[in-house]
Amino acid sequence: MFSTRTALSTLRPSLATTSRRPRHHGLRRTFVSSTLHGLSEQFLDLAIALPFPPEWPPYSSTIILVTVVTRLAFTVPFSVWAKNRQWRAENVVVPQLKSEMSSIHKQVQQDMKRDGFRGDKEAVIAEINKRARPVATARRKTLLKENHCSPIPTIAMPIVTQLPLFVGTSMVLSEVSRAPTVLDSESFFTLTSLAHADSTLTLPIVLGLVTLANVESARWFVSAEVLQREQRVARWTAERRARGEQVLEPRKIYQTSLRIMSVARILIAAMVPGSIQLYWVTSATFGLVQSWVLDFWDMRRRRKSAVAGKEGHAA
Repeated sequence: MFSTRTALSTLRPSLATTSRRPRHHGLRRTFVSSTLHGLSEQFLDLAIALPFPPEWPPYSSTIILVTVVTRLAFTVPFSVWAKNRQWRAENVVVPQLKSEMSSIHKQVQQDMKRDGFRGDKEAVIAEINKRARPVATARRKTLLKENHCSPIPTIAMPIVTQLPLFVGTSMVLSEVSRAPTVLDSESFFTLTSLAHADSTLTLPIVLGLVTLANVESARWFVSAEVLQREQRVARWTAERRARGEQVLEPRKIYQTSLRIMSVARILIAAMVPGSIQLYWVTSATFGLVQSWVLDFWDMRRRRKSAVAGKEGHAA
């Protein structure tokens, strides 16, 4: 799996000399290109300086190590922050709103009596639901704000923190892989060269499968309450479609989009250098494991909360 380095200790000085590209002082560099060039030089220096075992390929190992460290430092804290906000929304806001729905319905019925509303049983129920829906929505927004778990920041923050890191690291590795480069002489797994794409398409396919696994495994740790809510929404959707209404299902649209993206990532990854392919696979694998760990932690927390609630009711 790993390529070997012949007499690495004797080659380190020459590697340090050849790893830097010749500087063209006459060229005027932009801020972005200068930053990328500087970071690429630092990456090459770091790969030489790290004390990897002689049989480990230095640049591939550095890519994996940098990916794990940066994800741990810059993305995991925000993912935990978002998971805590999601937990408060599901285990604090939703139960509180459920407990208040009876009083909301009573208030709506009183308003209907004051307005002199008349109709049969079905018309009354439909009017109650119609009037209660905006009241419940407004109360839900208030509860989300009070508990600091509004959905937009919860969804946006992990994306906002991960995207610049992902794009920036990919751009640096693209700069490092630009010929002439020492990455051309290092192989890893099915990569004959870190400077060229995987001719066997193994890494791009692995990337697509890992991305798809992240999408499909998201339901492994779904709580019973969420499943019941989804079943009620499915019945409500089927009833509306039976009446000839057009109903959009955002969750299914989102999951379908992610599945399509899994296939698209294979095609895109097949066209980038092997160093970027290795980074993308490492990052996707880290994200998959992170999702499993956080979802398992959230599931255990829900179970403890449910047990504590039952004990409280029993007392």
